[in-house]
Amino acid sequence: MKLVVVSAGLSVPSSTRLLADRLAAAAAPAATAPEPAPADVRVIELRDLAVEIAHTFTNGFPAPALADAFAEVAAADGLIVVTPVFSASYSGLFKSFFDALGVTDEGALTGKPVLIGATGGTARHSLVLDHALRPLFSYLKAVVVPTGVYAASEDWGAEGLDARIGRAATELAALMAGSAGRSTGRPLPKRDSFEEVTPFEQRLAALSVPGPSPAP
Repeated sequence: MKLVVVSAGLSVPSSTRLLADRLAAAAAPAATAPEPAPADVRVIELRDLAVEIAHTFTNGFPAPALADAFAEVAAADGLIVVTPVFSASYSGLFKSFFDALGVTDEGALTGKPVLIGATGGTARHSLVLDHALRPLFSYLKAVVVPTGVYAASEDWGAEGLDARIGRAATELAALMAGSAGRSTGRPLPKRDSFEEVTPFEQRLAALSVPGPSPAP
């Protein structure tokens, strides 16, 4: 089981990376329970890839380090993504990474469980999870964990943050386990092709209620 963490923190140390690490520490053992070995965790620091991300848009292809990061994301059983808040939304570096990923592998996140997180100086920006991050990953066809985690400056050391981290990690672990179950080789139900679609008129006729019998 592989868990990939994408952190868009810019400073060292970074509260964004701290939140990402705490989410990973809770989700990694939960994803493989009751097995004693936790999920394999790989952390991608976008700060270290900023130049390569920019060059992807001008060159049309990623440099080796960024290509490796994209491959890690594509091969992950689950993702934890955390961004600092800038102008009431995700950071430009965070968005550019996933834009560049889409350029090279459009379906990389399709069906992949994703736990969203964000950090900011005030609790007023907590809506960034629902008005920015959740729509972004829904558009990328990922399966977004119901509980997102936002950490404002005053949240560190508060009881509520630990509870949200635990709940979100448990939800991600459950989705990862379900995703792994779907990849065990069991055949998927056959989907209808366009050639097999029943004509609308035929469906409508099947629903029609017969009228009254004519009078003798």
